[in-house]
Amino acid sequence: MAKPNKIKKLFRTPVRVFFYLIGVIMTLIFACNIIMLLSVSDHMYKSVETLPTNQVGLVLGTSDKLSDGDTNHFFVQRIDIAATLYQNGKIKHVLVSGDNRTKYYNEPLKMKKALQAKGIPEGAITMDFAGLRTLDSIVRSKLVFGQTKLTVITQSFHAYRALFIGKKYNMDVVAIESAPLPFSKTIKVKIREIFARTVAFWDLYVLNTGPRHLGDQIEINTTTN
Repeated sequence: MAKPNKIKKLFRTPVRVFFYLIGVIMTLIFACNIIMLLSVSDHMYKSVETLPTNQVGLVLGTSDKLSDGDTNHFFVQRIDIAATLYQNGKIKHVLVSGDNRTKYYNEPLKMKKALQAKGIPEGAITMDFAGLRTLDSIVRSKLVFGQTKLTVITQSFHAYRALFIGKKYNMDVVAIESAPLPFSKTIKVKIREIFARTVAFWDLYVLNTGPRHLGDQIEINTTTN
C-alpha cells in the first residue's frame, strides 16, 4: 500500500505540470501581443491630418447587425472612417473585403451600400467576397488586387493584427486610431483579439497559412469614380 506522502506527490506532479503549461501558454500569448503591438505601432496614426495618403483603403469586413438584430457599432464606425478618409482625399478608392458565405449573408455588399449612402460613388468601390478572415483580406489585397500600399480601416485593437500581417507580406500598410466605443460593447472582442494575435503568429511563422481562396488578379482602377 502506497504511503500517504507518495500519493500526495503523485497528485502534485500532474497539477504542477498543468500550471507550468498554463504559465508557458500565457507567456507566449503575452509575448506575441507585445511583439505585434510594438512592431507596427509606428504605422498607427492618431489623426486624419497626419495619416499618409494612399490610393486604396481596405475596409475589413464585419456584419452590419449583431446576432440579436441590433446595429453593429463596429460596422458603422468602419464605414464612417472610410467615408471620412475618402472625403478628405486620404484615399481614392475603397476595397471592401468580407465574408459572403451564403446568398443571405454578404458583408461586402452591405459595406458597399453603406458607403454609397455616405456619398462614395459606386465606381470608387471594389468588393472582395473572399475576405473570410483578416489574413485572407490583407493577403488577397496584394496577391489578387495588386495593392502593396494600403490604408487599413477597422477598429484600433484589430488594426494592429492587420498591420502585422501586411508587414509580414512586405506591404506598406497604415491605419488610423478609431474613436473608443463603449466598454460593454468591446470587452468580448478585445479579449478575443488577444488570442487572435497569437493565432496570427502561428499562421504566419509556423503553418505558413495563406488565404483560403485566391484566383485571377483583379485590377483596381483608382483614376475613375
